[in-house]
Amino acid sequence: MHDEPASPDAASSMVGRDRRWRLALLDDHEVLLDSLRTWIDANAPDFEVVLCARTWIELVRSPQFPTDIVFLDFQLQEPVSIEARVRTCRAAGAAVVVLTSLDTDDARQRALNAGAAGFVSKAESMPQVMDAARTAMGVALDTVLQHDWRPLPSGAVAPVRPSLSQGEETALRLYASGLSTSQVAERMDVKYETAKTYLRRVREKYARVDRPAGRKSELMRRAAEDGYLR
Repeated sequence: MHDEPASPDAASSMVGRDRRWRLALLDDHEVLLDSLRTWIDANAPDFEVVLCARTWIELVRSPQFPTDIVFLDFQLQEPVSIEARVRTCRAAGAAVVVLTSLDTDDARQRALNAGAAGFVSKAESMPQVMDAARTAMGVALDTVLQHDWRPLPSGAVAPVRPSLSQGEETALRLYASGLSTSQVAERMDVKYETAKTYLRRVREKYARVDRPAGRKSELMRRAAEDGYLR
């Protein structure tokens, strides 16, 4: 993972909230655990790392578990499958983002089928990892997001939902699930520039109905408001 500076939007996700998301980290590499915790503490003020575990048992037996969200390493030297780990966390009420150096279609599908909200390669930058975490919280706690984003008062006119083409909607859903633009292109089996164009058109259509979506945080908000994160 690359320790790039946090995006300017990082702190904005705290607006309207009276606490930070409680985050647990599970990885059997102690150096990586320390690096993750240090970076998040310094650059992601909307998250609080309350638990760092090197083994599955250490995670689930901690009095801090369950947390709001868990970062799980896909490959642990333990006989507990990724499916069992993800499903246990989900059953306990925690959203899950899988971090892995095994970035294959099979690994991704296994994690997502088990209920993980995000699947991120360890080659991605830390801001991208935290973007996936914010998206995961949007999926897992939609009612909280609606509260934070101040629903319209009774009798107010509902915001206009732009009409998206099938390609634009698919690109938005994949991007909102935590994938990068290049990963969206790969999943859609299109060129990178095509995926980039789909997302640009989505932003333009939201701008035309006076619902800005130029920044990633704004686009995630529009996706959640219009049901694309469900």
